[in-house]
Amino acid sequence: MSKTGTSNASTVPGAASPHVLPPLPYAENELEPVITAKTMSFHYDKHHKGYVDNLNKLISGTEYADLSLEKIITSTSGRPEGTAIFNNAAQIWNHTFYWKSMNPKGGGEPPAALKQMIEASFGSIDACKKELAGAAVSQFGSGWSWLVLEGGKLKVVKTANAEAPLIKGMKPLLTIDVWEHAYYLDYQNRRADYVNAVLDKLINWEFALQNAG
Repeated sequence: MSKTGTSNASTVPGAASPHVLPPLPYAENELEPVITAKTMSFHYDKHHKGYVDNLNKLISGTEYADLSLEKIITSTSGRPEGTAIFNNAAQIWNHTFYWKSMNPKGGGEPPAALKQMIEASFGSIDACKKELAGAAVSQFGSGWSWLVLEGGKLKVVKTANAEAPLIKGMKPLLTIDVWEHAYYLDYQNRRADYVNAVLDKLINWEFALQNAG
């Protein structure tokens, strides 16, 4: 069953609270066989929704209650007293970005404009994918692998837990979630198999190009 269009409230990351769970850009079973509907159900309906519900409780009646998601993230980053708020807000943003970083018809060759940028920065598409996979597989514990734009050049970075490149002044283009809940039901401890399957079959190069513009 598709989760798209499930709410008429604002579904854009950055919308003022109360924050809502943004609809998926595809049905829960459309990423199969790479990511099963069972994994999507837990990941989206439980984990992602949980971050939204937790954030709304945490910011109710606080100085963050009417701020955009991005503003909450930047305002609480690095502040010990704001750790819980940051973690939930950043995870909402990261997950929304992750869903858009995949497409049921993804993978393959990037659009010409993005391909040119990738080749200028990495030498080849395969080299870029190898760096993304390497960052994803080598991230110790939970985290994310990102393709980002910084200083006019593409690069790959990894972040732990809820951290995101946007708080470091980088422009995220796409991401791969390597928290265990993203893949464990389907791949158990074979994180590399999950990462490579996403890169080969689902990665949304069009979304990356949009973000690079």
